[in-house]
Amino acid sequence: MRVVFKTSYDSDIDLHEHGRDRVLMGLLLLAMAALPFLVGDYYLSEVTNTLIWALAGMGLMIAVGHTGQVSLGHAAFLAIGAYSDAALMNAGLPFAISFLLAGLLTGLFGALIAVPAVRMSGIYLAIATLAMFVIVEELVILFEPLTGGIGGILAPSIEILGISFDRYAALSNFYWLVLGVVALVTWGYANLMRSPTGRSFLAVRDSEVSARALGINVTQTKSLAFGLSAGVTGLAGALLGHYIGFFNYELFSIFISINLLLVVTIGGLGSIQGAFLGAILISAVPQLIAILRDGLNENLGINLAGIPGLDTMLFSLILIGFIIYEPTGIYGRSLKIKYWFEVFPLARRDVFRRQKSYLKTERMK
Repeated sequence: MRVVFKTSYDSDIDLHEHGRDRVLMGLLLLAMAALPFLVGDYYLSEVTNTLIWALAGMGLMIAVGHTGQVSLGHAAFLAIGAYSDAALMNAGLPFAISFLLAGLLTGLFGALIAVPAVRMSGIYLAIATLAMFVIVEELVILFEPLTGGIGGILAPSIEILGISFDRYAALSNFYWLVLGVVALVTWGYANLMRSPTGRSFLAVRDSEVSARALGINVTQTKSLAFGLSAGVTGLAGALLGHYIGFFNYELFSIFISINLLLVVTIGGLGSIQGAFLGAILISAVPQLIAILRDGLNENLGINLAGIPGLDTMLFSLILIGFIIYEPTGIYGRSLKIKYWFEVFPLARRDVFRRQKSYLKTERMK
């Protein structure tokens, strides 16, 4: 078992528990940065897509995992970010400015929507965000001069200081751009959660009654969290628009919102790592199923391609299995495995037993 010897209270809020974590994080970033030299364009494209999903997952994690606000409309924020960035670039603004403005505009829109919406909770909030998604979808069609309407819009090529970051012509550069954005947002997110604002998010998530008793403005905290959530998701939408190249409103369907919920739920609610693990599962498992299906056909002569919906059914069964047998998500399972190795042979299953008791103030609601 590793024992961390603390010499000051600063260690309790340090971003890394000990020096080994810093080294491992640095090695991970170096390995990710070197990935274009190690894999082909196909796998590099898939990793880029996974990073964009992880960024969108972090956006939703702020609302769902760290503030307890259920949302079924985050695909709308992806759409706002993508259309805002493309429209601003088509108007002549450089990518660096249009990208930041796209995130800011999406965050402001989310905060504006949150003012009436966050007074709801549970299924009512989910329905309200779903209605917001439908409204945004109709607005995309109505503002045809800016969005291209039903026909769609082309995301211009990215060029910074004369260097091309086009998704097709310079995939490696685009990958490094996405990796840099994800790394910066992750660093900012991690620092946010150890600040007073982040701790107020957790207080509201755990008990609104107790949070009010501590002097936290619950409505303001929820609105801020929802706005930040929308802003980060808008940044992911802008990158997704450049990743796709040409898109219309059909790209941002309700299924995208559901997939985002699966990312944060299966990855592990309430953890930044869960957004990455969920994004890996959502993007990698369908590809793995397709590869195994083709392998069976080539090596054993078993052709499963003729069975309609087989890939989707297998993927759904895997997701259901995770939800039933590991409700804490992939990150929760990794913590259990880590704990087992640290305290072996003294590990006990009851340490992670789910608590079924609630605060009396919560039961009175």
